Amino acid sequence: MKQRIYIVGAGAIAGYHAEAIARLTETESERALLYVTDVNPSALAAFAEKYPWAVPVEHLDTMLDEPAEENDIVIVATPPLTHAEISCRALRSGRHVLCEKPLAMNKEEAALMLITAREAGKMLGCCSSRFAGLEITAGVKELLEQGRIGELYQVQWIQRRKRARTGIEYQPTSRWFLNRAISGGGTLMDWGPYDIASLTEVLQPQKVEVLHAWTTNPETNHPHAVEIQSDVEQHVGALLRFHLADGSIVPVHYERAACCHGSERSLTEIEGTAGALQWDWLCFDGSGELVHHYDMNGDPAKNRSTISNEGLGMMDKPIVYFLRAISGQHSPAIVNEQAVFNFSILAAIYDCAHSGEGQVVAMEGI
Repeated sequence: MKQRIYIVGAGAIAGYHAEAIARLTETESERALLYVTDVNPSALAAFAEKYPWAVPVEHLDTMLDEPAEENDIVIVATPPLTHAEISCRALRSGRHVLCEKPLAMNKEEAALMLITAREAGKMLGCCSSRFAGLEITAGVKELLEQGRIGELYQVQWIQRRKRARTGIEYQPTSRWFLNRAISGGGTLMDWGPYDIASLTEVLQPQKVEVLHAWTTNPETNHPHAVEIQSDVEQHVGALLRFHLADGSIVPVHYERAACCHGSERSLTEIEGTAGALQWDWLCFDGSGELVHHYDMNGDPAKNRSTISNEGLGMMDKPIVYFLRAISGQHSPAIVNEQAVFNFSILAAIYDCAHSGEGQVVAMEGI
């Protein structure tokens, strides 16, 4: 039986999924059966023309009413406002669900999605896995496991861009990113899922406290920014406290900006009593530098290494990883409790920023 994959939504991100699915096999005869639906008939028609191997389906109900096979997958590639509703409908139809990031609009929706997945006996995955499973991340984890930098006492995850707002400088036709009622938020919902996924992959916290958080939207005179009354944040910061499996507690200084007036910088650093680690966590060009700082005879020393990553592209990873996960293979896929835990950290940052009160997120089952 051929693998069957259903895409809900026929926008830009759905195209990336279609291309990734096409790359799964070498020949057309081996390709998974692909179906796609969208509430916008013109978008659906354009998708079908660009990806002729995809079977267009006019209505979601028609797609989900078809009897499910054991390993059917529904990819939810719609704006975040509809993620929870469509994911739950797909899960109840007897299909696994791979949902675009952010997983949901709020922690209540994320919790409902997990409950529904459990009741259906199906897997819930999140596409925040695009930078998961990198060799450079494995290198960082290995050094930590070996105790090479001693006891951890500080993590800095700072990613600042002057002008990289989705809906303005990037993908300006997708204005819905600037509407909180549809997107759920700004840069924290857009890039935060990747930040948190990488942080939790490296440190594997069992509980996270959000001690303080803030969000803002710096003013600019870009024509799109002036034209659109955006109500989402483009700069966010938080002081987190990660509770690790060994009982240690590590403070994490987190900052993400898609727009700011200060300097641009990218700092990914873990400091310990015997050393520090800095690394290129994205590896956009296929490789990255890992720097191990330490002391040698009273003087600062460092070891630099360039680490190449597997050829699997970032846009291919969500579906490839998810297919491995549902088949029972070891996979860096972000699924079920981990997917909801990661999203709940984002939601807790928003809750703390809005209320001024600290928040706590714990991994279920711990």
